[in-house]
Amino acid sequence: MGMGKSWPCAFSSNFWTLRYILLCILYPLLCGGFVVTLLFGKSNSEKYLEQCEHSFLPCTSVGIPKCIEEMKREARPIKIDRRLTGANIIDEPLQQVIQFSLRDYVQYWYYTLSDDESFLLEIRQALQYALVQFSARSKETDWQPYFTTRLVDDFGTHLRVFRKAQQRIAEKGNPMKDQAEELVDTFFEVEVEMEKEVCRDLVCTSPKDEEGFLRDLCEVLLYILLPPGDFQNKIMRYFVREILSRGILLPLINQLSDPDYINQYVIWMIRDSNCNYEAFMNIIKLSDNIGELEAVKDKASEELQYLRSLDTAGDDINTIKNQINSLLYVIKVCDSRIQRLQSGKEIDTVKLAANFGKLCTVPLDHILVDNVALQFFMDYMQQTGGQAHLFFWMTVEGYRVTAQQQLEVLQSRQKDGKHQTNQTKGLLRAAAFGVYEQYLSEKASPRVNIDDNLVAKLAETLNHEDPTPEIFDDIQRKVYELMLRDERFYPSFKQNVLYVRMLAELDMLKDPSFRGSDDGEGESFNGSPTSSINLSLDDLSNVPTDETVQLHAYISDTGVCNDHGKTYALYAITVHRRNANSEEMWKTYRRYSDFHDFHMRITEQFENLANILKLPGKKTFNNMDREFLEKRKKDLNAYLQLLLNPEMMKASPALAHYVYDFLENKAYSKGKGDFARKVPPLMQKTYSDPDHCRVAAPIDDNVDDNIPLRVMLLLMDEVFDLKERNQWLRRNIKNLLQQLIRATYGDTINRKIVDHVDWMTSPEQVADAVKRFRDAFWPNGILAETVPRRDKAIRMRTRVAGKTKLLEVMPDELKHIIGAETTRKGILRVFEMFQHSQLNKRMVYVFLERFLETLFPQNKFPELFHKLHSRSKQMQRYKQRLHSTQAPSLQKR
Repeated sequence: MGMGKSWPCAFSSNFWTLRYILLCILYPLLCGGFVVTLLFGKSNSEKYLEQCEHSFLPCTSVGIPKCIEEMKREARPIKIDRRLTGANIIDEPLQQVIQFSLRDYVQYWYYTLSDDESFLLEIRQALQYALVQFSARSKETDWQPYFTTRLVDDFGTHLRVFRKAQQRIAEKGNPMKDQAEELVDTFFEVEVEMEKEVCRDLVCTSPKDEEGFLRDLCEVLLYILLPPGDFQNKIMRYFVREILSRGILLPLINQLSDPDYINQYVIWMIRDSNCNYEAFMNIIKLSDNIGELEAVKDKASEELQYLRSLDTAGDDINTIKNQINSLLYVIKVCDSRIQRLQSGKEIDTVKLAANFGKLCTVPLDHILVDNVALQFFMDYMQQTGGQAHLFFWMTVEGYRVTAQQQLEVLQSRQKDGKHQTNQTKGLLRAAAFGVYEQYLSEKASPRVNIDDNLVAKLAETLNHEDPTPEIFDDIQRKVYELMLRDERFYPSFKQNVLYVRMLAELDMLKDPSFRGSDDGEGESFNGSPTSSINLSLDDLSNVPTDETVQLHAYISDTGVCNDHGKTYALYAITVHRRNANSEEMWKTYRRYSDFHDFHMRITEQFENLANILKLPGKKTFNNMDREFLEKRKKDLNAYLQLLLNPEMMKASPALAHYVYDFLENKAYSKGKGDFARKVPPLMQKTYSDPDHCRVAAPIDDNVDDNIPLRVMLLLMDEVFDLKERNQWLRRNIKNLLQQLIRATYGDTINRKIVDHVDWMTSPEQVADAVKRFRDAFWPNGILAETVPRRDKAIRMRTRVAGKTKLLEVMPDELKHIIGAETTRKGILRVFEMFQHSQLNKRMVYVFLERFLETLFPQNKFPELFHKLHSRSKQMQRYKQRLHSTQAPSLQKR
């Protein structure tokens, strides 16, 4: 048992002894082998490197010292050409802007890292190269379409989106939600519905996304403007990108988008206009911003306390008492308005006046000669089915004026020995028959219901006597009495809400300027008579057509003519006329303006043609290109074929007279003679104005080529919402603007505008803009400090002052044309649009995008902007809604 127990112990002891002996033997062998291997490898490596060195590598003992020597040498100066645009007056302030930018955005931290100037010089060189390329592109660009068309269209579109957003919020009527926030959300919701492919909500509402957008945009511009080698230098490219995006563009955009800055600029622009107390009180009474009212109230209280502290005597005390009473009244109005807004009991003055107010009476004869009042009475008469009576009265007025003028011209020509009696009397007879057929004959629809004996007497006179200017007077007088006395018409109109709105537009709801009676007695108001209601006699002539005559025409050739220095396109029209016994063919030559005048005349006379016939739009600039002329020739041919379609001629038999006159082989008379004054359309034209569409360039066929008329009409459409109102009023406004522009500038207006655009882009004006930018950001050569945000009360009072100034500067003539209430709402709508920085940023970015698209037409900037704005939340929601609405229809298919 003892031996069995000691055996494991002896075995363990021997094992460890054996292990120790083996380790002592192997360790020296392993160490020696490692040392031998290391020495052998080192020797072989040195031999191999020596062979490589002698074969293709330079000597290391020479390269490193040479590199160190090069680093110690003084850097060679980089020569920079200080010329940028080719105009010294622009280059000098631009160089200063570059210098200040590098000094304040790069040098102040770069010199803490290194004294080497080469990096800074390379950045400056890259900036200058980009500016040189930018200047070269600018000189090659035609800026006239941008300033006269695209800029105006984009502003009009922005205003339309804002107006639609306001209307949508009013329809929702959610008083619990923050109105400013809801307005911004709704604005971009309408924008994506209108633009379809782009929405700028992220760029305008998220500072982080805005910075990212500007960085991406600046990087694309550097890719276009810099040489490839400089662009591949990432460090320099990133520095230049940050200087442009965060140092220049972002502060500039923030300043231009600041509502307070815009309000101050508006006040400065109309600084010569004195604030009117009445306009100021109207703003206070109409204000829906509690902050504005409280700011005005606090300032009035401060002024009141100061006046009460004065120790005065004599005549001054009466002046101070009047000032104190005025301030007390302002404070009272502010308090009343604040309480009403806080209680949520806003009152519609129109509804209040319609239900409880004692309204002044506007005589019918005043309504018929005032543009603003007449449009409301016209709307009411159309609702009641009495429009034929009103239109007959207006047409007779136009006929009488035109006939009197024509007879006076006839008498003067007879004195001079010129005889055109038969022609003039024939035109007068045709015009008189046209009025009779349209309103009084059995075929008239709608027909004026009047005494049959009077109508028969008139027909007898027309058949046997020469028409006179007074031929319709008896029937017109009866129609006037009917509209005045019949309960369906004027008496009921005075009880209708349209009458109250008319008073509001005439600014007569609270302080009527007169009291009148139905018979016309009493004091008159300052109205603008509708002197433009005149009649074109040849337009009223009704020429029967011969159905056996076949007429065919097509444009066979086109060319460019030069007449006394004026260049225009001329279209050769080949005409075939065939009847039962003969066939004729001839060529006649027409300009585009002839087509345009012809189209205007037939669409005014035949309202149904306006929705069928579409004349190719005008082009103000570069309209003599061969490619453009060929395209226009094709479009005009299509217009002619549609016009000459037999079904078209059958639908409007009187149209044949105009077509024959236009295609005859003679000089086309554009109607600018004695009979050119036209009566407004007698039936209201239905205007297709989709809720969700951009403001397109051709806003109206016959104003597209007249730049000032186009701009003014577009802005008036959007500011005062004219397209939603009576089209008779809109057409009268257009005619009035045409007469104003022609009387002021004549036919040279487009030339003057082109010259003005050239002046705006001249070196002197560009240099002045660069200097203003330099002085704004670096006054006296020192980087301007961030201007602290002004106190809220001061900003609110600036808003009130800005609105007051705008209302005060509006001419009274405009109120007489479109109405005081419409004018006031339109001006305040525009002002309110500028009170939201996010919306202002959207407008600035749209202008910037259009600017780059115009400057770089070959670089596909529209596609780039679609990609940069593709992460828009509103766009994603719009696509989801679009997909959800299309899914059911696809399933049905």
